[in-house]
Amino acid sequence: MAPSPGPQESASPDATDVWLPIPPAQIDGLPDGLTYHFWDGDEEFPADPARCAFYVVPYMKGQAVAVRPLPEMPRVRVVQTLTAGIDHVAGALPDLPAGTVLCNARGVHDASTAELALALTLAALRRLPLFVRAQDAEEWTPGVYDALADKSVLIVGYGAIGSAVEERLLPFEVAEVTRVARTAREAPHGPVHALDSLPRLLPHADVVILCTPLSDETRGLAGAGFLSRMKDGALLVNVARGGVVDTKSLLAEAESGRLRAALDVTDPEPLPAGHPLWHAPGVLITPHVGGPTTAFLPRAKRLLRDQLGRWARGEPLEHTVAVAQ
Repeated sequence: MAPSPGPQESASPDATDVWLPIPPAQIDGLPDGLTYHFWDGDEEFPADPARCAFYVVPYMKGQAVAVRPLPEMPRVRVVQTLTAGIDHVAGALPDLPAGTVLCNARGVHDASTAELALALTLAALRRLPLFVRAQDAEEWTPGVYDALADKSVLIVGYGAIGSAVEERLLPFEVAEVTRVARTAREAPHGPVHALDSLPRLLPHADVVILCTPLSDETRGLAGAGFLSRMKDGALLVNVARGGVVDTKSLLAEAESGRLRAALDVTDPEPLPAGHPLWHAPGVLITPHVGGPTTAFLPRAKRLLRDQLGRWARGEPLEHTVAVAQ
């Protein structure tokens, strides 16, 4: 983890403003000596952006809102997201003052996103959308449906969220969990394979769960080649970012009936009315709700209190993912 400068080290003495997307009065334990402003993406800024040293990006307000004040923040030293992914602000990094650190919200969304990954997996395997539609039509639809038990699951993106997904899968008596990340390493439950292992791993998985960040390396990762290597009848679950999956290729596989999918994120997003993905056979869609649950706010407040405390004391910040050059 790269060391993160504190305000006394790198911000000018009068740049101690902190912009928060949560009202400061609602966050217990914020350090003294800083000036807090509430801004959650409103048209009007709450104060002079030039005095902002620590900027917390509004949550789930889109890229345009996230980066809008940054050109007017010449003294900003920290940009803190409340998301695990940083793709909505990463493009602004080259224009930030040298030394500005970009931190993500690792740990804030692990529980919520892992819950949804499991819920989508179970709902798709057990065909719950079919039963909802049958209930609406007052139809009784018995049959034999897939269980999660005895399935082989491949997790692509084995960070904090991927690890949390595995912890929730294991009690369901899956046959095996295979882990893939950018680089190979050892993890408590077994080896983590590198991304270049996917071609040999995909044909053996009944369920593939995408948890990887969106980057140049992972954009379109689940494209035609990736999907063609998945076994017939396999389920693709995406709780990462829509851009990790090539929508056209996924549509072709779903419309042929060869693959199924459960998606919390799509490309494009929001998915527009009339898009064929809405009605593709075997596709379950939720509207990017992996993170925004009742679990979010207490974890986000705890993160901000801890990060601001570290920054005020001149200690290295946690979850630093990039530093402006």
